[in-house]
Amino acid sequence: MSAAGGGAIWGRAEQQDFRSRVRGCLLGGALGDALGAGIEFDSLDAIRTAHGQDGVTDLVPAFGRRGAITDDTQMTLFTVDGLIRAQVRRDTGAWHPPTDVHRAYLRWAATQRDWGPDERKKDDGWLAREEWLYSRRAPGRACLSGLGDEAMGTLEAPKNPDSKGCGAVMRSAPFGLLVGWEPQLVFQLAAECAAQTHGHPTGYLAAGALAVITHSLARGEVLDGAVQKALAHLATRPGHEETSDALKRALGAVRQGMPTPARVESLGEGWTAEEALAIGVYCALVAEDIRHGLLLAVNHGGDSDSTGAVCGNLLGTLHGETALPPEWLAELEGRGTILQLADDFSMEMTQGAALHGPAGSSPGWLARYPRA
Repeated sequence: MSAAGGGAIWGRAEQQDFRSRVRGCLLGGALGDALGAGIEFDSLDAIRTAHGQDGVTDLVPAFGRRGAITDDTQMTLFTVDGLIRAQVRRDTGAWHPPTDVHRAYLRWAATQRDWGPDERKKDDGWLAREEWLYSRRAPGRACLSGLGDEAMGTLEAPKNPDSKGCGAVMRSAPFGLLVGWEPQLVFQLAAECAAQTHGHPTGYLAAGALAVITHSLARGEVLDGAVQKALAHLATRPGHEETSDALKRALGAVRQGMPTPARVESLGEGWTAEEALAIGVYCALVAEDIRHGLLLAVNHGGDSDSTGAVCGNLLGTLHGETALPPEWLAELEGRGTILQLADDFSMEMTQGAALHGPAGSSPGWLARYPRA
């Protein structure tokens, strides 16, 4: 499998397994996001008062409905859109994925200020024309300010250099789905794209770590080994200590006994990048199944939707979409859009050469993912 996604011969079973993991990653993240959306700003005591001693055990209303997603899922979807566009544009000789992802994030930023899609902008592609995405779902300040103008933050000159909020890590699992790439390149791309809004080393290194962990899982590896691989990559990066220490605490918490909300809260509240990563990883490591892991990841007095999203990304990639609770999927906002995007990503990565290239391109594909 080549970095371009189209240079390898994928067997049918390989393609089906990969598609299941991509769907699992995106749908699992969205479910965790939706489970936490209604309790994001509540203390554990308040959650138990409202929902019983076990806390939330099912989807609860947020933004006027059950199953609503937040900015975490919105931005994750635009990450995927940007990665597909980068692959499509490679035919033109223009190959700079951070630029394509940045343009996708600018399209997300437009959904936060515009009433709806601008039909005159044909180059926006299909995702930016999905009307349901034009809704503010408590977006982070650093994400909005980092994308408040056209200038792209870089690792050398990042946007919001003091920000290490979780707004970059919660959108970065899709970089790990680039299974044909080497892990260090996946880490680098995720970090570069995180620096477009979150310039503190912890803000972008946590994003790189989540991408590398997801990458290992998408390749069929086990979660514990994936975390060890992320720690090895982190160790080579300046300013990695907070992120590395948080992951090590997550691994240590696994050995301390039965998982409880108190043990989750010992890792932090999830408002910062390294805490959201640690909580998501811990809950995925101790999960008996996806339902158990996601409920553990949201029932705490912190950033419940982001920790749920990270945990869901990991468990969904690990187990595939058929392991997700169907009764939650049935109510998930935007499920059709998420599935369509997941399948488009899978098709681009496994069959991109048949969709576009020197010999000819599918007009329908270029309408969905314009090269401009």
